[in-house]
Amino acid sequence: MSRREGSLDPQADSSVSLLPHLEAKIRQTHSLAHLLTKYAEQLLQEYVQHQGDPFGLPGFSPPRLPVAGLSAPAPSHAGLPLPERLRLDAAALAALPPLLDAVRRRQAELNPRAPRLLRHLEDAARQARALGAAVETVLAALGAAARGPRPEPPAAAAVAATAAGVFPAKVLGLRVCGLYREWVSRTEGDLGQLVSGGPA
Repeated sequence: MSRREGSLDPQADSSVSLLPHLEAKIRQTHSLAHLLTKYAEQLLQEYVQHQGDPFGLPGFSPPRLPVAGLSAPAPSHAGLPLPERLRLDAAALAALPPLLDAVRRRQAELNPRAPRLLRHLEDAARQARALGAAVETVLAALGAAARGPRPEPPAAAAVAATAAGVFPAKVLGLRVCGLYREWVSRTEGDLGQLVSGGPA
């Protein structure tokens, strides 16, 4: 048999190997989201511990300050087609790192003796970037890559200006940590539908 006859159908071979690769990437990304959901919960608890009273007191309900460039997942999120949900997840994850970095810088001023919290905020920014990139890769593999240019993430200065003063800065940091937890958890749930073969 000639070399040409031995490689008659390369496309069939690549399509057969692509599906297991895509499934593995989806599972890997879902596992990362699952792990980061746990980390996000721990980060939120640790953040609250370092803010002093009234944070962490029973019945304390902080004002829900708006966060420049990011909001919580909408109630209608679950009703959207899965690719659209994943695009929203990826966009939120891309917006989170500069917000988490701004919170870390402010906490470095307010809690300079909390190196573990500062390190975890830095880790969270990096992890949000990594998960966002992994979701983008899954979307591209599904042929559902993000449409159009993504809006610029909020500048740290805009975030800091929203929270002039110690108490508003602490509340804004709490809000950002809460949004990180919400979006990572939402991403885990959306990817879980792909892992379980749910409807796309």
